[in-house]
Amino acid sequence: MKLYAWAVYAFLYLPIGIIALFSFSAGRSASQMQGFSLQWYGRALNNPFVMEALWTSVRVAFLSAVLATVVGTMAALALTGMRGRTRKVFDLLVQIAVMIPGIVIGIATLIALVSVFDLVNPWLEGLTGWKLSLGSGSLIAAHGLFTMSLVVLLVRGRMETLDGALIEASGDLGATPMGTFWQVTFPQILPAILAGFLLAFTFSFDDFIIAFFVAGAETTLPIYVFSSIRRGVTPEINAIGTMVMAASLLMLIVAQLLLRRSQAQARR
Repeated sequence: MKLYAWAVYAFLYLPIGIIALFSFSAGRSASQMQGFSLQWYGRALNNPFVMEALWTSVRVAFLSAVLATVVGTMAALALTGMRGRTRKVFDLLVQIAVMIPGIVIGIATLIALVSVFDLVNPWLEGLTGWKLSLGSGSLIAAHGLFTMSLVVLLVRGRMETLDGALIEASGDLGATPMGTFWQVTFPQILPAILAGFLLAFTFSFDDFIIAFFVAGAETTLPIYVFSSIRRGVTPEINAIGTMVMAASLLMLIVAQLLLRRSQAQARR
């Protein structure tokens, strides 16, 4: 069993380790280690196209994560108060949103956006002189909708472990429903909200499939990498991939620590 487990982990992580190793190569080959050098990291960070794509990815990921966190938290609070068949229907819809393949979401989002643009743009262009198109706005909306279900699951899970006696006590002491939320509920669900934000940011930052369909003229970092490897893999691409992987792992670790803190508070 241990040997099988090691074989699975090697299959999953050995290719990633090889990419990270070859990113330090001093040569121009992406598949051969020819000395040790950090030159490809310097070239990647000094490449204006890479930095522009990086800034686009960070901006889109941050705004879509904010959108997903705000709306997802509100949805989780609403779902917590539901009971019966209605609750089961909405729970099923949230879970399906997590399981649907990215390519299906990308195609569906593209069709929906184009249909809306065809309906709205004639009226909007005649009234204001400009029209809606694919770009940063469509990216933020698509990623926000895609990652919202993650926030809903995390926050709702934390809400279900809250001690209802604290909320009742707050009401008995004269606090308003809004005051109870900000003073009692919100501090307890904050770690789950932050973890949801970090996960939403990571998923949006790393996404290629959905962005490929709805980005329009915008170029995110995954799209730039995909376009570059069509001309051949270079150590610079290995360096970009290694930095993105390290940043994503760091955010996932922070999110995991926040979730553990939330679970520890729930057990108190």
